[in-house]
Amino acid sequence: MRLHRPNLPFAALVLASTMAFGLAGHFAAEAVIHQQQAHQLNELTEVVLRRSEFAVDFAAASLDDLARRNLASCDPSALQATRLHVYQRSAIKDVRLVKPDGSVICSAYSETLEFDKGWVDRRDMLPSHDSALSLFRVEQFGGDALGVLTDVNDSSALVAIVGINASLFDIMPAELRAHSEVRLALSRGEKLGAFQTDAGKPLVDPVNFDRSSAHFPLHATIRLERAVLSSWNNEAYWPILAVALGLGAMFGILLARSRRMEGPVADLDRALAAGEFKPYYQPIFDLRTGQIRGCEILARWLRRDGSVVPPMNFIPLAESSGRIQAMTWQILESALAELRPLLRADKNFKMSLNVVPRQLLSAGFVETLRRKVLTARVSARQIVVEITERDELDDLAGAASVVAELRDHGFRVAIDDVGVGHSGLSRLKGLGADMIKIDKFFVDTITVDASTTTIVEMLVALARDLHMTVIAEGIETEEQLRALVTSGVEEGQGYLVAPPLPLAKFNELVEGRGVAQSDAAAATSTALVA
Repeated sequence: MRLHRPNLPFAALVLASTMAFGLAGHFAAEAVIHQQQAHQLNELTEVVLRRSEFAVDFAAASLDDLARRNLASCDPSALQATRLHVYQRSAIKDVRLVKPDGSVICSAYSETLEFDKGWVDRRDMLPSHDSALSLFRVEQFGGDALGVLTDVNDSSALVAIVGINASLFDIMPAELRAHSEVRLALSRGEKLGAFQTDAGKPLVDPVNFDRSSAHFPLHATIRLERAVLSSWNNEAYWPILAVALGLGAMFGILLARSRRMEGPVADLDRALAAGEFKPYYQPIFDLRTGQIRGCEILARWLRRDGSVVPPMNFIPLAESSGRIQAMTWQILESALAELRPLLRADKNFKMSLNVVPRQLLSAGFVETLRRKVLTARVSARQIVVEITERDELDDLAGAASVVAELRDHGFRVAIDDVGVGHSGLSRLKGLGADMIKIDKFFVDTITVDASTTTIVEMLVALARDLHMTVIAEGIETEEQLRALVTSGVEEGQGYLVAPPLPLAKFNELVEGRGVAQSDAAAATSTALVA
């Protein structure tokens, strides 16, 4: 029998390719892990900043309410009404009437003046970027507070004393808590509050992650020991390396068999032409009764072979390639046709459509939307346009004009992803929307983090002052539902009731909800009545 010698050049090529891909995989894995770590820590720093901005917005809205009610006075009846106002807003510790130079005239709770170590002059206060508010540190025994000042007239101003609770900044993952510090300061460096598990232990070789507010003179910092990063969230290393080695070993075969491929954007174009993007419906329900009040339509890619492509696999590409507009109109037309019987039978039923800022500001958006809704013979007041906050909204004035035009035609407008997006609550006032949607980030932590409850309550109070409806996203448990109801949220959506559903299953759910409440909602309603 003749023995065949192995194909040494082929084996050498495979080995060399495997080693090269393995080395590249090593560096790629480290880069991906470091990038992911930096992204997560930057997001956590952004959360600290957003929470702080919420507190300032909340204080500003409270002061505006007092000024509108002519309570900027030292009259005993005005002070009594102000004390009630402060009592109903736990985040605010006191409200003071001051002179134009910042000196105190009177205080709703005069005894709090005894806790002050000092009081700054108006010249030492830091203005917000729109100059409507001024911020300063209030040094007090037992911990500092944040002062928020707004002018009432030429002779007086109101100041809200906002408590800086360190628990608001307790956001670090468990494995990093003992090796990190979260700090909030004014833009000129005055520390307002900090959270560190062991405050007396100095951090070794710390690395900083910083964020500054675009609206207020606030600066958030997360300091973390560099060494702890080497063992945090590095689970992706071995999978990436294994994939790289596998690709290296298969490179020769794949190269030989490869053929010219048109790319993923071409796949999107073919799917659009074939009408493969379909609407799925996630119900929006009353948190107390369980009654379905509407739905959000979400895109799903249903291939001809019956497989379903998850939205994360095509939505980012559709947005970056400019196909998102055609996709949005395609699923809207399908949804209007499919839900027309329900929309016409129940005039209070609402259908929400996601729109990115770029599409909202595109030429002819309002007219195209009106034409499609009129063609479907559906009332405009049953359509809610959800503007996502995750993309930067550069032209606020232009967006406010489009929102006003939409509302003039009867459409409702919602701001999506509130609390983790790009816009602060102070900018939401300028948009003039009808409702806000609390991001799933807050719903996930409302039962385990007391600071989240405070933030949700502030959002609800601000929405009430702005005559807006609040909807919570991503509700998955009965405990979350009860906590949201207690915080004043009235509507929500999430897997507790149903994931996004195709039309047939959604209709079954609506018919079932018309007969009886869900066990979760019924139990909550009973508990609240009791």
